[in-house]
Amino acid sequence: MSLLDSYAVIYFGNDWKAENRTSSHHVAARLAQRVPLVYVDCPGMRAPVLTGRDLRRSLRKILETARGPRQIASQMWHCTLPQIPFRRNRAVTAMNRLLARSLLIRWLRRLRWTRLISWFVVPHPGFLARQLGEDYVVYYCTDDYSLLPGVDRAVIARLDEELTRCADQVFAVSSPLVASKSALNPATAYAPHGVDFELFAAASAPTTQPPPEVSHLPHPIIGYFGVVDGKLDIELLAHLAQARPQWTFLFVGRTTPEAAPLQRFANIFWAGPQPYQSMPRWASVFDVAIMPYLCNPQIYCANPLKLREYLATGKPVVSVPTPEVEAFKDLVRLARTPEEFLTQIECALQSDTSAARQARQAAVAGMSWDARVAEVLAIVEHGLTRKLGAGFVHKSK
Repeated sequence: MSLLDSYAVIYFGNDWKAENRTSSHHVAARLAQRVPLVYVDCPGMRAPVLTGRDLRRSLRKILETARGPRQIASQMWHCTLPQIPFRRNRAVTAMNRLLARSLLIRWLRRLRWTRLISWFVVPHPGFLARQLGEDYVVYYCTDDYSLLPGVDRAVIARLDEELTRCADQVFAVSSPLVASKSALNPATAYAPHGVDFELFAAASAPTTQPPPEVSHLPHPIIGYFGVVDGKLDIELLAHLAQARPQWTFLFVGRTTPEAAPLQRFANIFWAGPQPYQSMPRWASVFDVAIMPYLCNPQIYCANPLKLREYLATGKPVVSVPTPEVEAFKDLVRLARTPEEFLTQIECALQSDTSAARQARQAAVAGMSWDARVAEVLAIVEHGLTRKLGAGFVHKSK
């Protein structure tokens, strides 16, 4: 019997019902196949604004908080932490923390779990670390959160540092994050993203039918799936669309106001948000997949989830260079300027081969989320064993 088999995980992640699937969702789902897990939706790092989307989301979270934990899979529950608005006020912050802790303790008693691991994917609920009777604290860091748009950088940087120092084990998804976290906590390990390989590989299968909405689009189709927001280089995209009016640029995902300057281009097709499981159907029409990110400190520290997803489709990939993308430089075309981006797309269109497509897929075929989570859990179990000592006696949950 494994030591982990006597534990449950309380998992602090971003919105479980968000339009796009993130590493937070993928890791939690695999953990719940191994141990009981309650997924705790945490308030966003930025304060809500008066938009319809934010207001609907806030109302949904209030209702979910009142309901408490709800079982959503055989070993998985979902609940939502409360958030009183005006949280920059110190008194409100203190009330939010007190309410969150008391509710979580009550919910955990309802679940009757006695041995806990707390697992944080975001830093701002880190004040709960070691406050819930857990034996072990994991911080799975996927971004430099203080650099995200709209957040209070000083506050998030402080919370991130506090959680990094507090955690028994830190995982970081990129080499720059590993370097920064290791300086604060030597128990830091590199844990890059996984990929739903079989799902995305279907994009190259002859039996995969593209959505009817794109059947009329002229090729070549330059594709992107994901949120179209301030992380993308909007000026670069405008340059590409203007320079090559005969190309179709297909964007699959939610758009934010930052994308407004692109609305004027007739050769850009906006598919809007689509179900995660349908991504291979959309990608099946891509002739080239692109990652046109801004070159800034946030992107430098990131490990784009779609990198491995794109490679799993077999499609040629053109991207701006970052440390994690450059690790695949033999498979991904890198571009530092708008003209280089154009040139690299043209080269990809002209020189792609069946062997190149197979090489891209083969490179990520063994990087499944199941494999990644198994590696992470082996490190956690080793650390937990060392912390508790060889004389630990198993108890039931």
